[in-house]
Amino acid sequence: MTLALDGVTLWRGGRRLLGPLDLTVPGGAVVTVMGPSGAGKSTLLAFVAGDLDPAFRAKGRVLLEGRDLAGLPPERRRLGLLFQDPLLFPHLSVGENLAFGIPRVVPRRERRARVAAALTEAGMDGFGGRDPATLSGGQAARVALMRVLLAEPRALLLDEPFSSLDATLRARLRAFVFDHIARRGLPTLLVTHDPEDARGEVVRVET
Repeated sequence: MTLALDGVTLWRGGRRLLGPLDLTVPGGAVVTVMGPSGAGKSTLLAFVAGDLDPAFRAKGRVLLEGRDLAGLPPERRRLGLLFQDPLLFPHLSVGENLAFGIPRVVPRRERRARVAAALTEAGMDGFGGRDPATLSGGQAARVALMRVLLAEPRALLLDEPFSSLDATLRARLRAFVFDHIARRGLPTLLVTHDPEDARGEVVRVET
């Protein structure tokens, strides 16, 4: 699996925010785009995901496994997104949040088995019936990652996913996330302003 950006350039109005950017992310590897707030990092991920705000203009290609994603809606791009906020659904239990990520064609018994396996993998056996509001920051972040992985993405996009945690939790979650990326062979594009988060090839952008 490979994620590639070919000549990607972003503008807001007449001002160029970022690019042209060319990079290739092999399976299991992470490429980090670093820069200050306002440099266009999150906008870059929105473009890759197919959800660019109309206030911005872009050109260039996004290729996943050699396939040009131009014109595909976000739900058909097979990209998993992880944000600073875990964005768990407050009206669903932890287990129901995880099940939400599983493709609808999967039978009910298999869905339950996958949720149970994900909780075990996250070190959260017995948490399926819990209210997301009762989780710690690290627990919620682990659930968010497992929900993304249960959707069977072909690549990951990480938007400052560690920045809301304290230093100890941040280090643990980094290890958890990057271990899963390597084991599953997912090409991953990470944007951050924190050098401690950076992994793999680092691309720097400025405002």
